[in-house]
Amino acid sequence: MKRILTAILFVVALMTAGVADAQIKFGLKGGLNVTNMSFSRDVIDKSNQTGFFVGPTVKIGIPLAGLGVDAAVMYDQREAKGGIDGDEISVKQRSINIPINLRYNIGFSSLVGAYIAAGPQFGFAVGDKSFKWDEETSYDISNSNFSINVGAGITLVSHLEIGFTYNIACGKTGEVNVLSAAGDTWEQVTKGRANAWQVSAAYYF
Repeated sequence: MKRILTAILFVVALMTAGVADAQIKFGLKGGLNVTNMSFSRDVIDKSNQTGFFVGPTVKIGIPLAGLGVDAAVMYDQREAKGGIDGDEISVKQRSINIPINLRYNIGFSSLVGAYIAAGPQFGFAVGDKSFKWDEETSYDISNSNFSINVGAGITLVSHLEIGFTYNIACGKTGEVNVLSAAGDTWEQVTKGRANAWQVSAAYYF
């Protein structure tokens, strides 16, 4: 929780720094994601699943330059199914994600525009973090993760945005662990990453 509060305060400080000539808009953002779970070793069969995210967002635009920054605090849920030796479980990764993107805005008219955006995302796991196939094998989600967002979208009537983003996990988001033969320690079998394609809609007031 302390790390989440620290990250939120960092976002607020970034958003309020040098805003004398900036245009600030607050809004609400939500959308769907399709998770692509991959592993460092082929010991698990997996399939893609959809998920969702929702939360408050803010964007700051610099007049005339076309540049800006957007940030959000999102509740994110990603789900994927996987199996070992025919046993299948559904893994739900729930997290509070804080994306911070640098963006370039292109205005075609007063009603329609477009943008491209990229930046880091900080994630902090909430809810269940361990999912077991059986008493000897489990998938454990990392407490925190770091990823990169790359995306683009369109702006309509200065308030509504429709965006498409690819979220790239940097480092592991979880790992498959197996109980040792002695039955008293867990051994990592493979690392997992959960990348996602995302489509979103945001409304700025």
